[in-house]
Amino acid sequence: MQTHLAGRDMITTQEWTRDEIDTVLEVAYDFKRKRALGEPHAVLRDKVLAMLFFFSSTRTRVSFEAGMAQLGGHAQFIDHRSTQISHGDTAKEIGEIIGRYTDGIAIRQCDWGVGNQYIRDVAEASRVPVLNMQCDVYHPFQILADLMTIQEYFGRESLKGKTINVSWAYASSYQKPMSVPQSLILLMTRYGMNVRLTHPPEFKLMDDIVEQARENARKHGGSFEILDDFDAGFKDADIVYPKSWGAMLTTTDPAESAAIASNYTDWITDERRMALAKEHAIYMHCLPADRNIEVTDAVLDGPQSIVYDEAENRLHVQKAVMALTMR
Repeated sequence: MQTHLAGRDMITTQEWTRDEIDTVLEVAYDFKRKRALGEPHAVLRDKVLAMLFFFSSTRTRVSFEAGMAQLGGHAQFIDHRSTQISHGDTAKEIGEIIGRYTDGIAIRQCDWGVGNQYIRDVAEASRVPVLNMQCDVYHPFQILADLMTIQEYFGRESLKGKTINVSWAYASSYQKPMSVPQSLILLMTRYGMNVRLTHPPEFKLMDDIVEQARENARKHGGSFEILDDFDAGFKDADIVYPKSWGAMLTTTDPAESAAIASNYTDWITDERRMALAKEHAIYMHCLPADRNIEVTDAVLDGPQSIVYDEAENRLHVQKAVMALTMR
């Protein structure tokens, strides 16, 4: 267990070692047990987390606020539209000033080509840890929760040999960030899993992220492959994680991206697709999902779906990182 994490930023899990991530999970399991037993764990009493949102949120906002309260501290919601951030405050000023008022800064900024750099600029100026609540490139807390949930179902000792299908799926709501699939292929390859990335040709991920995933698989004894056949991705998988993302590397025009996506409306997870996976396979999604467009009700609400356990674990991993970094 690592004990030197005070003051660390969490912008991507790729910048944390396996030992450090295992420490996060160890603390998350302990906090989950304590919450189940009603045991107090106010390890961040009188600490304040500033939460800066450029994008709306349900699970992220509620879980961070609840987590800070359970740790004995306070979470401060900041909407960029109702503050000077929308017309004046720079990333440096946010880091310098809010970093002097609070004990941690959490940011959700998903604008393509902007979000990750903004978070890094704040972190460079801040004297307190900066936590990435999602950007255009990474979604570290979602993926930590995903890993914790997979371990709960398949065992904490080793995930080597398990196959996860990280797949694009059609959605009509909006052109969603690619941060979830990118973070998935980066972290799951570090745990020796056989990772499939399945997507239409127009919906590729960033080249450097894909290359890092390949290298992770080489180092940690797993595999990494890219497919373009939706059904083939499900074949004999232990875990299926189909979700939508935009065609940002093909076009930055949301309307054009939506038009391209309309060619793949049959990329929906249904009972027939789930039957292609292993009998014990689990269905995962970060939520919200476009019901009966991205995934059918029968799958999302079915016995193989673990989306609610997955959502709960956001709370526990976030508390673990906050407790370890904001001391």
